[in-house]
Amino acid sequence: MKMARQVAPALLREWPLLMNVATTALFLVFGHQLLADLTYPLRFAFVLTWLLITIVSSVFAVVRHAESLAARLTQPLGTLVLTLSITGIEVMIIVATMSTGHGTPTLARDAMFAVIMIVLNGMVGLTLLVGGLKYHEQEYNLQGANAFLAVILPLAVVGLVLPNFTQSSPDQTFSPVQAAFLTLVFLSLYGVFLIIQNIQHRAYFRSSPPATGSHKTNPPSRVAAGPRSVPYHALLLLAYLGPLVVLAEQLAVPIDHTIRVLGAPVALAGFLVAAIVLAPESVVAVRAALTNDLQRSVNVLLGSVLASIGLTIPAILVYGILAGKPIIFGLDPVDITLLSLTLVLSTTTLSSSRTNILLGAVHLVVFLAYVLLIFQR
Repeated sequence: MKMARQVAPALLREWPLLMNVATTALFLVFGHQLLADLTYPLRFAFVLTWLLITIVSSVFAVVRHAESLAARLTQPLGTLVLTLSITGIEVMIIVATMSTGHGTPTLARDAMFAVIMIVLNGMVGLTLLVGGLKYHEQEYNLQGANAFLAVILPLAVVGLVLPNFTQSSPDQTFSPVQAAFLTLVFLSLYGVFLIIQNIQHRAYFRSSPPATGSHKTNPPSRVAAGPRSVPYHALLLLAYLGPLVVLAEQLAVPIDHTIRVLGAPVALAGFLVAAIVLAPESVVAVRAALTNDLQRSVNVLLGSVLASIGLTIPAILVYGILAGKPIIFGLDPVDITLLSLTLVLSTTTLSSSRTNILLGAVHLVVFLAYVLLIFQR
């Protein structure tokens, strides 16, 4: 009886899996009819909303189980499982959308740029603002933030700016040799960072001990409730990820329709992909800031940017080589300006171990400018 009372809440908590599987089955059987004609606004809105709700709820569940696995596995394996789960979803949606209809060779670039702008401006700004409003000033470990930025800055510039100036291949793309080299370099650098974060310098990514006489305390990070085993979370993680492959292909159809038929900006597709993938981590970061655990917010947000650039760009480069498709990574001049401003501003903001609402407000202004420029160049 006691075990039954424990199992029932656990099963209820997995309601997104039922929605995930049911939606996948329906689209496998009736997907052609559902997606055949999206010119009717109500049908288009219904299908897009249905798919977005299903995918976002599944992404939240994937992150929950990945975090539980990360807490139970030894490092850096635990962190790697979490980052690979999120990156896998991002790559699935990008590849599915690029393979659907006319596709867009700039989707990966737009998604990477959206991740940087959403996290380093939108979410960093929001966490600093809500944390500053509640606690006036918050602290974090400066060494960890600097370690993140030391890797993010060169990867972002090499991956998104350098293609504009290379001459081995046309149209802001990488040549096969350059793509292979960058794949190796990006993965190697990310691997070195994992060693630093989880083995050699773990203290960099933890809150600094409070000064003598200080009453500031950071609540311990909460792990998913329940003494569940590694196989339990691993099986559910795979159960969620499997149908997401199919759902990503279905979502690509209304996204492609939005751009080609409705005339939406091409960059909007990348923004949607980034928003879907970043939703769970954004919620975690804001909650941590509200509990005065800014260190966790910094780790989650900067870690998501680094994982997205360091793992997704190599994955898409490999896809481009295998599929024989050109992948445009070079940003336009307007976006390069925003990227430069964001990297400089982030370096300035994270040059001090104490934050306040002014810094958050500045980042939010840059984020709003980015959103405006998606629709109005």
